Amino acid sequence: MTGDRAARVRADLSGTGGGPGSGDIPVAATVVIVRDGPDGPEVLLIERPDRGSFAGAWVFPGGKIEPGDPGETELDRARSAGIRETQEETGLVLTPGAPVPLSRWVPPTSVALRIRTWFFVARDPGGALVLAADEAVRGRWMRPADALDRHGRGELTLYPPTWVTLHDLSGQHDADDIVTAARLGGLQEFETVTGPGPLLLWRGDADYDPDDATPSPDARHRLDLTALPWVYTRG
Repeated sequence: MTGDRAARVRADLSGTGGGPGSGDIPVAATVVIVRDGPDGPEVLLIERPDRGSFAGAWVFPGGKIEPGDPGETELDRARSAGIRETQEETGLVLTPGAPVPLSRWVPPTSVALRIRTWFFVARDPGGALVLAADEAVRGRWMRPADALDRHGRGELTLYPPTWVTLHDLSGQHDADDIVTAARLGGLQEFETVTGPGPLLLWRGDADYDPDDATPSPDARHRLDLTALPWVYTRG
């Protein structure tokens, strides 16, 4: 990840005084597609073109909910959007019940382009990977730990939701473990607050909400973007 690109990620996410709040903002969905590789579970990452939103970043397939995406709830419509976007961007066809809710991310109010994003996880349905030229420059199956290592060396660009998701998946033994953990663990909520400097905070951190005395003074749930490799602390 070049210095310019790393600085852009920090600038995109590290505003001043950005508190939580979902509000009336666009909604998107992304799907973490997993498979078993020779050295452990792998996830599909695609590299966005060097223009538009998340320019040059490696992301999971996904995009915004569209009016035609079916479902009675936001979760249902997000799942439909994730399935549609996955097929449009990669050629992989997921069945309607395959994506399991993993997390929901709300950016801080200081971010100019705010999108509430649902993350799902699903097993690789098989079939050829056919990338949409206007959506993806490259696609690659990677072990989560390898993607984090490459990011830490500055070799690829990740945004925090992707980075944290890869971090959480890096300890799983196989693809079934990843899907089962998501199904049993329930939805994780990441309503982001910006801290001093390039610091992102989530609920459970002592500095997340000054009016909340519930966490202990040394409780941490944060991501420090000061330098590579990023440092994630939870507990």
